[in-house]
Amino acid sequence: MMNSHDLLQIIKSRRSVMPTQYSEKEITSDELNLILESANWAPNHKRTEPWRFRVIQGEAKKRFAEFMLEKYQETTLPEAQSERKKAGIAEKCMMSDKIILISVKTSHLLPEWEELAATAMAVQNMWLMCTALGIGSYWSSPGTISKMSEFTDLEEDENCYGIFYMGKRKGDLHESSRQPIKNKVQFIES
Repeated sequence: MMNSHDLLQIIKSRRSVMPTQYSEKEITSDELNLILESANWAPNHKRTEPWRFRVIQGEAKKRFAEFMLEKYQETTLPEAQSERKKAGIAEKCMMSDKIILISVKTSHLLPEWEELAATAMAVQNMWLMCTALGIGSYWSSPGTISKMSEFTDLEEDENCYGIFYMGKRKGDLHESSRQPIKNKVQFIES
C-alpha cells in the first residue's frame, strides 16, 4: 500500500506543464492505459460515470491543429488575431504526444454540476497519474471547445469541456506554494 506521505507529495507536485516543456519521447500504451484507468475510478453520484475521453494521437494531431486554427480564425475578429497565437495553437498540438478531449455525457439523473464535478475529479486522477509517471499535462478550455462536435462525433447529451495536452516531461517541475490550509478551514463544534 502506498505511503500517505508519498501520495501527498504526488498531489503537491502536480503542475500544469505546457507542451514546450515536453520531450519527444512517446507515452507508451501501458502508461496511457494507466492514465485512463485512473480517470475511470473517480467518484460519481449514482454511478453515472459521465466522463468521456477521445485520445488524439499520430497523424490526427495535425488534423486537430488545423481544426483548432480554423476555429480560432472563425471565432476571433481579424483585428484581434495574432500570428504568435496562430503559431502557438499549431505548436501546442504538434509538441504534445497525446491530446485528450474531455467531455461529459449528462445522464439527467442528477444536477449537471455533479457530473461536471465527477468529470473534473476524473481529470484530476489523470493529472496525478501523469505526475507519478513523469508525464507533463494540462487542461485547456479554449472557446473553441464548444465546436468539438465539428471535429468528432459526440454522443447525444455529451458536451466537450476541455482539452488535456500530454507529453513526457523534460526537466524538473517548478516550485509552487499554497496559502496555509488553516486559513481556509473552520471547525464547527456546537
